[in-house]
Amino acid sequence: MESEAVNLKLYSHWMSSCSFRVRIALNLKGLKYHYVVVTASSKSDPEFLKLNPLALIPVLVDGDFVLAESLAIIMYLDDKYPQYPLLPHDIPKRALNFQNNFIEKKVGPHEKLPWAQSVIRKGFTGDTSLNTIKIYSALEKLLKDHAGRYATGDEIFLADLFLAPQLYSAYKRFNISMNEFPILSRLHEAYNGFDDSLKCKGLTRVLSKLPSTLGIQ
Repeated sequence: MESEAVNLKLYSHWMSSCSFRVRIALNLKGLKYHYVVVTASSKSDPEFLKLNPLALIPVLVDGDFVLAESLAIIMYLDDKYPQYPLLPHDIPKRALNFQNNFIEKKVGPHEKLPWAQSVIRKGFTGDTSLNTIKIYSALEKLLKDHAGRYATGDEIFLADLFLAPQLYSAYKRFNISMNEFPILSRLHEAYNGFDDSLKCKGLTRVLSKLPSTLGIQ
């Protein structure tokens, strides 16, 4: 059920994977929010720099409170709005959700473009970037004994919020074949599917409802 009287504003851009995962969290929790598009040029706007002097997105404004950095925002939302928890109660599984987020550090903001260009240029078989192969091979091994319908079981948790944008970009933006990685491929399909138990569309489809200007989500 969607929460009423929530005064949330998200400064974001549809191509930002960091913003992507925050939008997933907001949508899974059924939270209404104002969506503010931030472009490369508007990041230097004095009004935006007041919110985040680092000129990075996403930025969440909740009333008088301003917070940047996607993981911090997601943890804040999870604490303040407990409907649909994003971390499991099980302690080992909870820890796994943080461990699997390492891909964002390995394919971080400064590495994503060279990584994507390398994969596109060389393909995902044969003469492929060793670093790329290592990243996805490691993820396959990390998830092998823990993945269910989603990354760490049969419910959507934090690890999925981090994986979904990366897999979406690999498939949709860069047209990368990931046939060598069956678990990641299956997760990508799950993120695009329909979960009747949640009464909501898959993670990627949920995010297709993005307004192009300031509006209500």
